[in-house]
Amino acid sequence: MVLSHAVSESDVSVHSTFASRYVRTSLPRFKMPENSIPKEAAYQIINDELMLDGNPRLNLASFVTTWMEPECDKLIMSSINKNYVDMDEYPVTTELQNRCVNMIAHLFNAPLGETETAVGVGTVGSSEAIMLAGLAFKRKWQNKRKAEGKPVDKPNIVTGANVQVCWEKFARYFEVELKEVKLSEGYYVMDPEKAVEMVDENTICVAAILGSTLNGEFEDVKLLNDLLVEKNKETGWDTPIHVDAASGGFIAPFLYPELEWDFRLPLVKSINVSGHKYGLVYAGIGWVIWRNKEDLPEELIFHINYLGADQPTFTLNFSKGSSQVIAQYYQLIRLGYEGYRNVMENCRENMIVLRQGLEKTERFNIVSKDEGVPLVAFSLKDSSSHTEFEVSDMLRRYGWIVPAYTMPPNAQHITVLRVVIREDFSRTLAERLVIDIEKVMFELDELPSRVMHKISLGEEKSEANSDNLMVTVKKSDMDKQREIIKGWKKFVSDRKKTSGIC
Repeated sequence: MVLSHAVSESDVSVHSTFASRYVRTSLPRFKMPENSIPKEAAYQIINDELMLDGNPRLNLASFVTTWMEPECDKLIMSSINKNYVDMDEYPVTTELQNRCVNMIAHLFNAPLGETETAVGVGTVGSSEAIMLAGLAFKRKWQNKRKAEGKPVDKPNIVTGANVQVCWEKFARYFEVELKEVKLSEGYYVMDPEKAVEMVDENTICVAAILGSTLNGEFEDVKLLNDLLVEKNKETGWDTPIHVDAASGGFIAPFLYPELEWDFRLPLVKSINVSGHKYGLVYAGIGWVIWRNKEDLPEELIFHINYLGADQPTFTLNFSKGSSQVIAQYYQLIRLGYEGYRNVMENCRENMIVLRQGLEKTERFNIVSKDEGVPLVAFSLKDSSSHTEFEVSDMLRRYGWIVPAYTMPPNAQHITVLRVVIREDFSRTLAERLVIDIEKVMFELDELPSRVMHKISLGEEKSEANSDNLMVTVKKSDMDKQREIIKGWKKFVSDRKKTSGIC
């Protein structure tokens, strides 16, 4: 006798994941579903949507690390369940963070004695690091002003207009005026002389950028320090400098060791750096280092004991994963000075390959500098027919994510494309990108110019009325769509006729 078994709807073990009812019906997007679903179905649904994300390795907009060695990946996964803030429970992890702080402080030439420990902390990135450094400057300035019987209601920071948005966040969140030195065409970093002119008795610090987000250029911290020393002597002020080395902090010590930008300069009191950029760690780790203990007011440090022991803490958040701290320590001891230098030299060489390839096309102006963060910022020599934004959009069809953006005020008429050269961007990829950019330029040359495109879309179509007066008639959305389809069909048809089909 043959026994049969009726499969119930809830028995999903016999179903293919894609044939189960969990992927055949849409899930709620903004409310938690009433019922549970199998783990396989949940994984597949989420994984399928994530396929529509861009490829991180081809995301040339980002400075953030997108590749690490498998051995480090294992360390990250094995420590992913450790909460860094539980210092008493995870003392070794705390010790590793302290080692990182001291290694980075020595890398930045902090004036430490042989037995003296560095003052610094790990953060979730340079944004938090800058907030902490800014708070320290503000509190020191307030304390000094109060001791002198002076008002403390109008603090300001002097920066260039090229600063990252986190500086604007700090100024707004913590009520500090942001005084920006405007840029100009051909000079896209802060002018030290103009910056020092803007300093007054309410300036809590001047922020210099070692590696501008816009074009990778290093600002002249040495000149800024020398000019500010003179102004402090003249006025009796003691305005300090903070160096935002988010991108350049792990580059300058290895590629430009003679460049004076760090604690070798007396007015540099704190430095932030992103471990998840050229520190070569996945997103989620930054560092801020102070010159000495006096530069971090004690009243900003909290002491807690409800996790088992007295623990000092100076962060904006509380709980934080340990994985990125461990990964940073791995990179520092795995690569050492020699390894970091090799990585940075390779990035610079690939930058040169890309820059030279773009120059050979004779279609672009190179905006970035040779000395700085290894990136290539470039703009079209002739943007009358097509724009940098169109080049960026067309490159996405080849898988590349290359941002196009306008410069800050006073140079906003300049639009650039930017390619960041990271450790995992090889020479082969650099050469391939040049080939694809040439393809994009050829395709854009074959398309109607922006003016003709507007006319074909019917954005401005002139017709004569009964009185022979020209009036503007706008096409409907459907007419515009038909014109677009017709234009693309003709373009594809012409390409087939000229190139043939294999």
